[in-house]
Amino acid sequence: MTATTTISQPLAPLQQPATFTHSADFTPRYWLFSVPAVVIVIGVIVFPWLFTLYMSGHDWKIGGGPEFVGLQNFAELFRDARFIESMGHTAYFTILAVVLPVFFGTAAALVFHREFPFRGVLRTIFVMPMMATPVAVALVWTMMFHPQLGVLNYLLSLVGIGPQNWVYDPNTVIPTLILVEVWHWTPLVMLIVLGGLAGLPREPYESALIDGANSWHMFRHITLPLVWPFIMVAIVIRSIDALKAFDTIFVITQGGPGTASETLNIFLYLQAFQFYKIGYASAVVVIFFVIIIMLSLLLLYARQKSKWNA
Repeated sequence: MTATTTISQPLAPLQQPATFTHSADFTPRYWLFSVPAVVIVIGVIVFPWLFTLYMSGHDWKIGGGPEFVGLQNFAELFRDARFIESMGHTAYFTILAVVLPVFFGTAAALVFHREFPFRGVLRTIFVMPMMATPVAVALVWTMMFHPQLGVLNYLLSLVGIGPQNWVYDPNTVIPTLILVEVWHWTPLVMLIVLGGLAGLPREPYESALIDGANSWHMFRHITLPLVWPFIMVAIVIRSIDALKAFDTIFVITQGGPGTASETLNIFLYLQAFQFYKIGYASAVVVIFFVIIIMLSLLLLYARQKSKWNA
């Protein structure tokens, strides 16, 4: 037999993965993609804010040139009884426009979370007000509030209640505007809370039933703590909406009767576009901005504290 000789070939050295070294000419300039966004932010947010801050230190009325007055506009604002009154109206309106929709929206979410006939149809009807624009809502409610021709006074007459002045009475104008806000934005709160209820676990409720807990105990100690972060989201959204409310109030009352419903937004609009006091209105914007920042920090802190504990 012929011996077969096997000659082993040396293994080829492993090839190192190819590397590519960027030279100065090939450095990727990803920051170029952010330039359009930066330009837009500067043009739409930063520049208007800086210009408003600049104008707040000037006395400038349309038709004349700006005259530097320093902090005089701010000092005059806090001596202006109409401005102080508008701050009170804003606080009154904001508190009621947040508390009532959150309360009724949470109650509606608890109702629609249960199974009952025609739940889907009724839930669809309930959220329909939220789909309308604020101006359209304001126009419809303005006709309903009419003392002689409005349908609300007609409905009250059917149950033996006399006609009401609604938005034509300084004592009832803000509560009446709150009625519009509650009707318009309660469905939004309901949807937010309903989404939280849909994701709740069943195990705590089953354990509570075994321990003999009733419906109130389960709501107080299980449902409310678990759904509270969603309620806080609704509070934050409603606070932002209520604080900047303008179109509904302006269409229905324009700040009247007199100044009974004049919030900071209405006061600001009148100073700038009716009295043409641009510098004075700019000072109002600066103060309003500080109020918004303080409220936002407070709401963010409350939202952070409302998170579930791990």
